[in-house]
Amino acid sequence: MSFASLGLIDPLLRNLQDLNYQTPTPVQAKAIPAVLSGKDVMAAAQTGTGKTAGFALPLLQRLVQHGPAVSSNRARVLLLVPTRELAEQVLQSFIDYGRGLDLRFLAAYGGVSINPQMMALRKGVDVLVATPGRLLDLHRQNAVQFDQVQTLVLDEADRMLDLGFARELDAVFAALPVQRQTLLFSATFSDDIRAMAAGILRSPVNISVSPPNATASNIKQWVVPVDKKNKPDLFMHLVAENQWEHALVFVKTRNGVDYLAAMLDDAGYAVDTIHGDKPQPARLRALERFKSGEVQMLVATDVAARGLDIDDLPLVINVDLPIVAQDYVHRIGRTGRAGASGVAVSLVCADEAPQLAAIEALIRQTLRREEEPGFEAEHRVPQTSATGEIIKKPKKPKKPKAPNVAPGASQVPGKKPRPQSGENKRKPAAQRAVAVGKGAGSPSGNPFSAQRPRSKPASKPASQPTAGSRKPAGKPAGGRGKRQP
Repeated sequence: MSFASLGLIDPLLRNLQDLNYQTPTPVQAKAIPAVLSGKDVMAAAQTGTGKTAGFALPLLQRLVQHGPAVSSNRARVLLLVPTRELAEQVLQSFIDYGRGLDLRFLAAYGGVSINPQMMALRKGVDVLVATPGRLLDLHRQNAVQFDQVQTLVLDEADRMLDLGFARELDAVFAALPVQRQTLLFSATFSDDIRAMAAGILRSPVNISVSPPNATASNIKQWVVPVDKKNKPDLFMHLVAENQWEHALVFVKTRNGVDYLAAMLDDAGYAVDTIHGDKPQPARLRALERFKSGEVQMLVATDVAARGLDIDDLPLVINVDLPIVAQDYVHRIGRTGRAGASGVAVSLVCADEAPQLAAIEALIRQTLRREEEPGFEAEHRVPQTSATGEIIKKPKKPKKPKAPNVAPGASQVPGKKPRPQSGENKRKPAAQRAVAVGKGAGSPSGNPFSAQRPRSKPASKPASQPTAGSRKPAGKPAGGRGKRQP
């Protein structure tokens, strides 16, 4: 099968040839004819299968062949995405596929000034790619009206719901023309997504080219059990031991991203970062440097999990598992794209057992555990059943209590007596607080070994002096009395 056999026009075919697109992928082969015919579509396809081209190519052709020219502050195709990065990615795809066509495209998202976007909309755009929040901001300021929208596209709709955009999506749906084409493309479809689709799609063509929520079979996946505090050292050990030189690394928090990036930089790797606190232009520069090979390691939070099309990415490393199981599918989907092979390694501690169980239930497979010598976990990561339930080991019987002995006396002949109370005192509370704070994400501490704050100790009797209290009344203000304990 060829792209020409799908009914695409010559300008699009020439652009595909320039991009070295040979034959359509399964999702493209099924989606392109359906979209060209004007039907609603609900397509489930795992990441890396080419679903963006599956809706972009036929929509470009319909824009050329159908409908009047776009008016000021209008759009003919409205495409909603969950993140800025995905907006830029989809915009670039439309630019590449539509080169030479007399069409205008725009991406609108938060985190940057709204004024240039409002100025661009004055001429009208044929395709507006937007995040829900910024789209509604533009609509409230009359910068964009929806009466000329012919097609609504929801890309990664499940992620939009995860990010709390349900109310914004309902507001957009209410403002759109009733007579329109609606397309839903995503790697995963939750029950909430299917319920939403039932309200906005009319007799849709259902397309599924892979088992629901499956991960690509050409991605080799395994888990390395490790204690949380040892994750950074194990990560650096695996990178050096396996000579990994180009990888996308996912971490849960911004502090964790910066901490690992500093370790990689100290080890001589070219590294950059992406996280929510980084300005959008800096994120785009980091991504471009990584895609061009200027940067070896890109360390990111889940803002980079979706929609990033990176050619020939061999490896994804999950230093932390995602909170939402579906995000695991999108994370590792950055590798193994377009039929290439890939590797996905996850460092998992005992605290992440529930997330691991949810992931294995979602992808319907048990991930292989491979311990790394020298980094064996003291706190074991439990196994899961075929349904993703944690298999708990039976508790060990409690040891009998030692008999009471006189103070200072040893229980066993020849052994030294236990120290009396007061000989091994705990550190003062102030020192313990400093120790906890240092490991909780400070620049010099390891955010992966952060301790939970201890419960506040019970207040001492008023008769006992406490740290920082005044001296009891009746004692002189000066003098060299005994130091307070």
